[in-house]
Amino acid sequence: MTAPEPRSPAGPGVLAALAILALLGACPLFLSDFFVLQIGAQTLFLGTVALSVVFLSRYAGMFSLAQIAIYGASGYTVAILTATYRLPWYSGVLAALLVSSAVAFVFGLVACRTQGIYFFMITLAQAMLLYRFVDQDHVLANGHTGINGVRAPSFGALSLSSPDAFYYTSLAAAAAMYWLVRRVARTPFGLTLQGIRDNPRRMRTLGFNVAAYRVAAFTLAGFVAAVAGVLGVWYNGSISPGTIDMSRTEAIVVIAVSGGLAHLEGAFLGALLFTLVTNFASSYTDRFNTLIGLTFLLVTLFLPEGLAGVLRRAARALARRCARLLRPPQDRPLDRGSRRDRGA
Repeated sequence: MTAPEPRSPAGPGVLAALAILALLGACPLFLSDFFVLQIGAQTLFLGTVALSVVFLSRYAGMFSLAQIAIYGASGYTVAILTATYRLPWYSGVLAALLVSSAVAFVFGLVACRTQGIYFFMITLAQAMLLYRFVDQDHVLANGHTGINGVRAPSFGALSLSSPDAFYYTSLAAAAAMYWLVRRVARTPFGLTLQGIRDNPRRMRTLGFNVAAYRVAAFTLAGFVAAVAGVLGVWYNGSISPGTIDMSRTEAIVVIAVSGGLAHLEGAFLGALLFTLVTNFASSYTDRFNTLIGLTFLLVTLFLPEGLAGVLRRAARALARRCARLLRPPQDRPLDRGSRRDRGA
């Protein structure tokens, strides 16, 4: 009996992920501060919010419109504790993650007992409820004006408000949330969640508490959105009800769908497309919202799998082509002309 062949320490997927991380990490070396901060960092934290949407849709079969509200709850918590009450930054971050996860848990208890259009509408109502609350609350949230003067933390001479430092912080947070979601999806919890997505009645018959699994998934997605909320309030330096209004909810939907709901990477690809369009379209036209809508419509019509699906197909085709070229000549398949010659 022969000994099993040792496994390679890193598969193609791991190597590709490391290559992408290395490329993203090198961006500040050859890009201007505008691209690093306005395009790169914004893409990363908006993509993290969209990642929570894609996770729920891909693995739990729930398309939530409440993620931007949870994102806002995190940002408001940081702003209230650090800008209003002058608490240390780490107290604000820890409280933001706990409060937003609790908000997601409560939202999940209400919404996750429904499915389809009912779930969709309940999460929309929850998002509007939180928006109205902060808009009318003048004690903590300061009403329509919001809270200004939120500063990113500093560590001696290093300040996270600098473009490069904030970009690397956003990159680390986005990579950590992406790894967390992928890791959870491969655990027994994630596999059970996918079974509930495909056939909740059968999973309930097998003894699984379908509602509890859905609430747990919704809470995890809320935690991911909360991490993005901390980055978002540091990026803007302020927060107001406009941060979580209906237009922001629509923006996250555009990002998630255009990137591709079937692939986690689509959240960041969609965020990159959205950020590029919003930053550059406003320089050429006042109707940039119309341009964003047209871009979203074209992607939906002609790229039903989103940008991630297109890139995945292109990568597979390139890999097959490279593998064919690297084969020894005697192992390569004959083309049609060679087959005809051999037959003759």
